[in-house]
Amino acid sequence: MPMQSIPYLTPVALRLPPGMPESPSYQRRHTLPASEFRCLTPQDAASVFEIEREAFISVSGMCPLNLDEIQHFLTLCPELSLGWFQEGRLVAFVIGSLWDGERLTQESLMLHRPRGHTAHLHVLAVHRTFRQQGKGSILLWRYLCHLSGQPAVRRAVLMCEDALVPFYKRLGFHPVGRCAVTVGPLAFTELQCSLQGHTSLRRYSC
Repeated sequence: MPMQSIPYLTPVALRLPPGMPESPSYQRRHTLPASEFRCLTPQDAASVFEIEREAFISVSGMCPLNLDEIQHFLTLCPELSLGWFQEGRLVAFVIGSLWDGERLTQESLMLHRPRGHTAHLHVLAVHRTFRQQGKGSILLWRYLCHLSGQPAVRRAVLMCEDALVPFYKRLGFHPVGRCAVTVGPLAFTELQCSLQGHTSLRRYSC
């Protein structure tokens, strides 16, 4: 039995009936994507700091980056950041910079080394109303895929408190020992992740 050809439908933009005004909620859904991942810009710094301040000060009493430092990194290396926006609202973010050492040092907290091959993840935070939904894991995986598309970046490194080590291990990081960096009374474990495996999976998962 011969196969019949399948007709293709021409896409048509949906429009409201003439004379019917668009409601604000309709306009917002029409113009803003439901979910979007993009690199951050200095204009996003205030929203970033608002989320970071609530996430960290309530737990440790201090932030990994202050507002000026956020603007500093988003000006120098915005390609090493990633924000998750829903209907135009920032709900989670990662900020990183390049580092050229084997391990993190106190200097690595403030510097961006353009010739480095290691992405140092300074901070990952999720807005309080979107926590406990798996967004941190999704964003970090997307970020690693994003990094794998940058030929100069060969690995990712971060430091965290011991309670967060299992979270990062699930995403492919492995502990390399105590970090040389301390912040006040806080001590950290340093973790690293090779980006080689993420390169082959990027087109399927990101």
